[in-house]
Amino acid sequence: MKNLLMSFLFGFLVLATACTPSESNEATDEATEEVAEEEGTADEQNVIASTESYTTVVTEDGIASPRKELTGAIGDAEITIDYGSPSVKGRTIFGDLIPFGKVWRSGANAATTIEFSADVTVEGEALPAGKYALFSIPNEDNVVVVFNSETDQWGAGNYDEAKDVLRVTVTPTEDEHQEAMEFMIAGDQVVLAWSGWKIPFTVATSAE
Repeated sequence: MKNLLMSFLFGFLVLATACTPSESNEATDEATEEVAEEEGTADEQNVIASTESYTTVVTEDGIASPRKELTGAIGDAEITIDYGSPSVKGRTIFGDLIPFGKVWRSGANAATTIEFSADVTVEGEALPAGKYALFSIPNEDNVVVVFNSETDQWGAGNYDEAKDVLRVTVTPTEDEHQEAMEFMIAGDQVVLAWSGWKIPFTVATSAE
């Protein structure tokens, strides 16, 4: 009888030990799923625009000109634009805050950058795949869009024209007021929209 009781107790201890890790793992898995759900919610909150052509997220908030990133595609070229997004705040933008005939960083703070995953043409001019600082020179009737090879710079303070890879001239259009400066992709165009201006440039790839 004593041996039978000892065997029963030993079997019970083995069974209890075998069950404990599984229960612990289940609790850990549930906690991991909850964290993943919370992280997913946070990511979704960072999305400020989402269309069939592109998605824009806020990468740095809590500053006067939030940092944003657009990811999208035209043809077989994936496009990424990283930029600071200033707001109008009742100011006159083009021709005042941004003087005509002067190089502008096409955003705020660090220079705006644009990256193409494939060789493209911009307004019919060839531009190799790669990452570029995106500057612009607004004028009363046109805007010169500049792709510069020096991507790691603050604004246009150290802009070097000798490092320009491509310049194209485009015609801005008047549009409804856009308080915060944004980039977007509309069909075969990349568009900078701010205040009452839209500045578009056409992008094409060899696959088109």
